[in-house]
Amino acid sequence: MNFNIEEHPHKRYNPLNGDWILVSPHRAKRPWQGQVEKQASQERPKYDPGCYLCPGNERAGGHKNPDYKGTFVFTNDFSALLTDTPPGEINDGELFQAKSESGICKVICFSEDHSLTIPEMEVENIRNVVDLWCLQFEELGSNPQINYVQIFENKGAIMGCSNPHPHGQIWSSEGIPVEPEKESRAQKTYFEKHGRTLLNDYLQTELVKETRVLEQNDSFVALVPFWAVWPFETMIVSKRPVQNILQLKDKERTDLADIYKKLTIMYDNLFETSFAYSAGLHQAPTDGKDYPEWHLHMHFYPPLLRSATVKKFMVGYEMLATPQRDITPEQAAQRLRDLPKIHYKK
Repeated sequence: MNFNIEEHPHKRYNPLNGDWILVSPHRAKRPWQGQVEKQASQERPKYDPGCYLCPGNERAGGHKNPDYKGTFVFTNDFSALLTDTPPGEINDGELFQAKSESGICKVICFSEDHSLTIPEMEVENIRNVVDLWCLQFEELGSNPQINYVQIFENKGAIMGCSNPHPHGQIWSSEGIPVEPEKESRAQKTYFEKHGRTLLNDYLQTELVKETRVLEQNDSFVALVPFWAVWPFETMIVSKRPVQNILQLKDKERTDLADIYKKLTIMYDNLFETSFAYSAGLHQAPTDGKDYPEWHLHMHFYPPLLRSATVKKFMVGYEMLATPQRDITPEQAAQRLRDLPKIHYKK
């Protein structure tokens, strides 16, 4: 019997971080064997007087929002990182080490309209979000105390999002976080060996294969990575190797907004629900060093598996040994590609 990657259990390597994932396709010949139900309608008003992110409302920290239109950014009232953290460390032998960490945390409201999400917004309005990301990345990254800027969005209560108002966050830190640091090492090793970015070579191969490609425009490609862990995990990769969003040209910023919308429409249409995910940009550190190996990309980690309410939990073997999935990345990509391109609400 010959090994078949679509039939037999196997491991896949993630060259971006050096990790492996177990894939067990024989356990899910058809990934939708269970019940597929739609989530109950959760229509929201354009303005919610009880929402601490809506225009004119008072936030939990006591500050009042301006009567903003479009995007709005403010320093998180309950930041995980603080600017006035005193420097210090503990070195109680090699087994007990700690070091102070300072930083700045921001909240970005995508729209004044409480009822919207990214897939329901117009591209020009999402472009405003991208522009604000760029402004904040430049401002925070120019701070000598900030060496990494993490832009991300948590969508849906199932992903721990405490407020349904369309928004994201930026956590900027003195140190370089674990996941970007792993990706930085892997990309540097590849670049020094080949003289090209890892994701440039990966993307060119994926565009030829087409198996896992979901959508593309002139500047970006949305795909299911070969090494995806979550059932419908995806990634947006820039076609031009750039280190950060400040290097994007005007059209590339619009194209990023365009593919952000198209990908999240696929997600919503999959189970005809407001699809939950955690997503975030990975880009070069802001510590003043040169990072030619870095290639801008955006990860999407959605938890839903078979319906609007059935979540894939990382438990047991996944937590104690190796992340595992049944539905293959290729099957997930085919399922997403086959969906209508118009949002199900329309």
